[in-house]
Parts: sequence; C-alpha cells; structure tokens
Amino acid sequence: MTRVAIVGGGAAGLLAGIAAAWGGAQVTIYEKMRVPGKKMLITGKGRCNITNACEIPDFIKNLPGNGRFLNSALHRFTNDDIVLLLESNGLPTKVERGGRIFPVSDKAKDVVDTLVRIYTEAGGKLQTDTKVIDIMVKEGHVYGVRTVNGVYEADRVILAAGGASYPGTGSDGGGAKLAKKLGHTIVPLKPSLIPLESDYPYVDDLQGLSLRNVQATLFADGVKLGSEFGEMLFTHFGVSGPIVLSLSNLAADALAAGKDVELEVDLKPALSEEKLDARIQRDFVQYSRKQVLNGMKDLLPQRLVPVVLDMSYVDENKFINQVSREERHRLLQTLKHFVITISATRPIAEAIVTAGGVSVKEIDPKTMESKRIKGLYFAGEVMDVDGYTGGYNLQAAFSSGHAAGEAAAAEE
Repeated sequence: MTRVAIVGGGAAGLLAGIAAAWGGAQVTIYEKMRVPGKKMLITGKGRCNITNACEIPDFIKNLPGNGRFLNSALHRFTNDDIVLLLESNGLPTKVERGGRIFPVSDKAKDVVDTLVRIYTEAGGKLQTDTKVIDIMVKEGHVYGVRTVNGVYEADRVILAAGGASYPGTGSDGGGAKLAKKLGHTIVPLKPSLIPLESDYPYVDDLQGLSLRNVQATLFADGVKLGSEFGEMLFTHFGVSGPIVLSLSNLAADALAAGKDVELEVDLKPALSEEKLDARIQRDFVQYSRKQVLNGMKDLLPQRLVPVVLDMSYVDENKFINQVSREERHRLLQTLKHFVITISATRPIAEAIVTAGGVSVKEIDPKTMESKRIKGLYFAGEVMDVDGYTGGYNLQAAFSSGHAAGEAAAAEE
C-alpha cells in the first residue's frame, strides 16, 4: 500500500486526502491546528463560497496568477465535481449572484465537516495539533515527514500548507519555508485579495458606507492598471469590498515599486457625462429652492453628498438656483472621477489570498509533482497561483488537491 503524508488539512489537503484514499493509498493528514479547515471556516463571511458556476475557461481568466497552470487540474476535477461530491454526501448547495456557490445552510462549518467525513470514511487518518517541521528527502526522493511529535515514514508527501494570510488559521507561510529548504524557488509572498489603506481626508466621514454598481479604476503614476465594476466599502483605514479586492494585487505591485497609486471611482457608470448632466439639471429644477446639500438626495447616499460637494468646491449651504454652470460641471467631474489616494495595502496577515509561493515552473501541471524531488507534490495556496474573489481560489485548491492526491496514490 502506498503511504501518503499530507501536510495541511485545509481545502487542498482534504481533497488530496480524499483522492489519495479513493486511489487505495494509506493516507495521513498532518494538521498543525486543533481542527482542520480553519481558513475555510472564515471564507465567504463564514458561509464558504465553495466555487463558481462559470465555465472552466472563465475560471482560468479569473485566476490571473498562473491560472493556465491549472488547466488540466480544473478540467479533471471541476466545479460540478465538487458540488456533486458535497451534494451526494448530504450537503445541498445554491447559486447566488455572480455565479457564487454556497451551501444552502450558509454555514462554512458544514462544508468542512462534510469533507472531513468523506475523507475519514474513505479510510484517511487525521492528526491534528501536529506541526510538520521537515520533509525528509534521501537521494532525491521523499521518505517521510518530521513533526513536533516524531518522524513518520511515507512514500509520497503532498505539501498543502497554504499561504501566509490569516496566520491564526495556520496559514502562516510555513509551507513555502519547507519547500525552500528542499531547494524549490519561492516567488516572494505578497497579499492578493487585500483591503487598501488610504490617507484620503474623507475616509473617517465615509466609514461603513457601501457603494453598489460603481466602476473603480486603478492608476499608478497616472497609468491605468485595471478596472472593476461592482460593490465597494469605505472602512476606518481606507477601502475594501469585492472590486477593491480584485484590484488589490495590482495595487500591491505598484506600491512596492514606489509608485503613486490612486483609485478613481465612477459613481454613475451607467450614465455618460451628457446624460448625467441632464439628470443633475432635472434634480436641480425639482429642488431649486433647497440648499444643494439637501437637493442631491436622489442622486447619492446622504453621507456621500457633503464629501462630493467639498471635492467639487461647491458650498453645501448654497441654494441650488444659485449654483453656477461651472460649479455644476465640477460636480459632474467629481461624480465621474471620484479619486481616492492609496497609501498601502493592509498587512499580508489580513489577505484573503496570498500571491507568490512555490514557482509553478518547478511543478508538473498534470500531477502536481515536484520536478526537483521525486514523490513530493504540491496543492493549493502554497503554489504561486491566485485569483479573484468569487469561489475561484477554493476551486483552485480543490482541483490541485485532487490532482495531487490521485497522482500520489498511483503505483510507481
């Protein structure tokens, strides 16, 4: 019987364990936390965004960090496969806005518990509170793992120890360190899906305000880097929300290069400047006898109005019928080009996903086996693969884990 040791009991580790056990291997997962799947428990705000309902080519587009590397793995264990696996084991799912798939129960714990049950029923063993401190290699082949509790021999080892975000869940960058000790190239770790900090003077005034259906465009030294449409949120430190997270990897790179980074928000992307001007004029006619602060309630959330007026250099106490054409033009420009300066990303420990990790150039894309060390496999966030929010990163973990587990269980 092939003995397979898996380092890490998260999404990738559990799927690797299930696939390896189904393949007839004797499998043990070594998880350093008290319980497995701790990072999964906080995904999707505790609901677990399992995967996405889109087609596989769209998955690759939504995994801008080396998504093509996972082409084979994604086709062999698809979004339909993970849904079928869960539903056939008693956990119904549902599809929400943007194709996001969640458990009907809205409880991430149900997803983790179901995967652990499938794994153990397949014959897999789970050792928690067991930190792996070394992967043992002799003559270019793995032969086991050294943990804080002792040495365990294995014919194959799958490294699925996660990235460096949310270290409280066990994802603290340890996997990359283990791989580096074995001679693998590590692409520097950095935050991928991460809120952005701002020294913008209005952040405190807008804290907690959520904006929907806006277009955010990221600029570095005046050059456009990317653009996203959807929802964003003002926080006590800056900005967050789905469209900000999707642009954050680009922001992190630009900030690291010492560039001036700005987020330009089109508050009314559905309207051209001409149509928006006509809309403003209609509102101004309707509320002509009101102060401008109270005459824009149909156009913007109330908390945003004084900020927009201040940025447009329009006196909020001025009556609408006294607003000049020039002032109206400045107001229009602010609505279409609401600029927020970005000073930093939040710390990597707060990132939803880590970019960087083991270089995919040193991994076989079909089997996830190391090209440097025989019998060593990789799965999940420990590799230099990352994507946007929306279920794409968890599917990458499931698919790569399944590929690694299946290959590791196969006979030589």
